[in-house]
Amino acid sequence: MVLRALQDLLAGIYDVPLAHDVCDFLVTDPGWVPRAARSAANGEQLLVARDGDDMAVALYLDAQLLERLAAADPLECLDAGNLADCWTALEGVSHFHYLAFHAGHDREVSRMELETQAEVDKYVATLWLLRSQAPERFPRELHRILFSCTQVDPRLPPQHAHLYRRASAYAARFCRRMEERLQHPADAAFRDMVAELRRFYRLTEARKLAHIERCA
Repeated sequence: MVLRALQDLLAGIYDVPLAHDVCDFLVTDPGWVPRAARSAANGEQLLVARDGDDMAVALYLDAQLLERLAAADPLECLDAGNLADCWTALEGVSHFHYLAFHAGHDREVSRMELETQAEVDKYVATLWLLRSQAPERFPRELHRILFSCTQVDPRLPPQHAHLYRRASAYAARFCRRMEERLQHPADAAFRDMVAELRRFYRLTEARKLAHIERCA
């Protein structure tokens, strides 16, 4: 399944294997999404419920989106026709994997962490897929399309919209810095960048933002 392949891709990039398969937590019935969040779910929503020390998690993805991805698998060919759906699925998988990984290390994560890391994941995973499918070409347009051409859903409450814009701005700075290094996979700079990506994945919100402020 596409979701499992996307999870495996992120796990390999960041060296964060996870015992939990995202497909086991998938729901496609929009009735699972709280009524207040349905208008802005946009095909994807990570659902989290807490009861003391216990946490229940589910990932909602629109059934038609999954059908489109099954018919046009981005792992085989990522193009303009399936890019938006791929990013929606990637965002959900990123949220699930990040939350589950850090919960496994007894660390809570903030909404800002989830959204910043998801934007970085979309850039990095898309770059990995495009380079594997067309090794001779570096997709220089990717940064502009992801960070300049996409818009925050106008249906979101103002505080949520502000958070998404802030997360995107930080992720854009981080990804711009890595762009030049990622153009040459055989170079030591590329290996250093992968090491930095893996360190970044494990940072808290404060340390992530401080790292971007300092280095990007």
